[in-house]
Amino acid sequence: MFKLIRHDAALILARDPAARSKFEVYCLYPGFHALLLHRGAHGLWRRGFKFSARLVAYFARIWTGIEIHPGALIGRGVFIDHGTGLVIGETAEIGDNVTLYQGVTLGGVTLNQGKRHPTLENDVIVGAGAQVLGPIVIGRGARIGANSVVTRNVAAGDTVTGIPAHSKNAKRNDKFMAYGLPCDGDVTNGAVSHDVGLIADCHERLAVLSDEVASLRQILSALEQKQRSGG
Repeated sequence: MFKLIRHDAALILARDPAARSKFEVYCLYPGFHALLLHRGAHGLWRRGFKFSARLVAYFARIWTGIEIHPGALIGRGVFIDHGTGLVIGETAEIGDNVTLYQGVTLGGVTLNQGKRHPTLENDVIVGAGAQVLGPIVIGRGARIGANSVVTRNVAAGDTVTGIPAHSKNAKRNDKFMAYGLPCDGDVTNGAVSHDVGLIADCHERLAVLSDEVASLRQILSALEQKQRSGG
């Protein structure tokens, strides 16, 4: 257990430039506290102490703002960054070295018993506010952009964004990417360029529509003046 705790703290130091020491992580990182309490709650859950496990999880939610069901399976080196509002369901499975940001939901879409929450394989990154729903599989090294809604399997190494989420066809990048998207260097390259182009296209279309509306108003005004003058 202590080896696992040190391992988790070391990976947080590696991924968060704001972290200055393991002592700071131990004392001041709610994501670290939530995982620590979850490991205890999960141990109780597996031994059949369901109420006690839920009680520990409830206390963890009040203390950290992070809700993790004690039945969820969570691997080594998971980093919950910020974490407020994060929800992990009962049958969710999370592999090693996964990064989750605030507002993420690993949720279910059915009332049936059994597997109903997502499986995240190793090295996955899920951006802030993303909703990953249903018994789907997010492949190893996949990236899910902030505020995306994912209801289908994601291939290993793929990057998906949007509502519903779709592939960005980005070149696989094994480097760590904050919030699930490549943001280093020129943002007009890679996956982000697609969104930049869409925004520019929307601005052009709005400009054209604004000109057409102005022309129609002029025509309508002229017709009204002509009607009032009896012409």
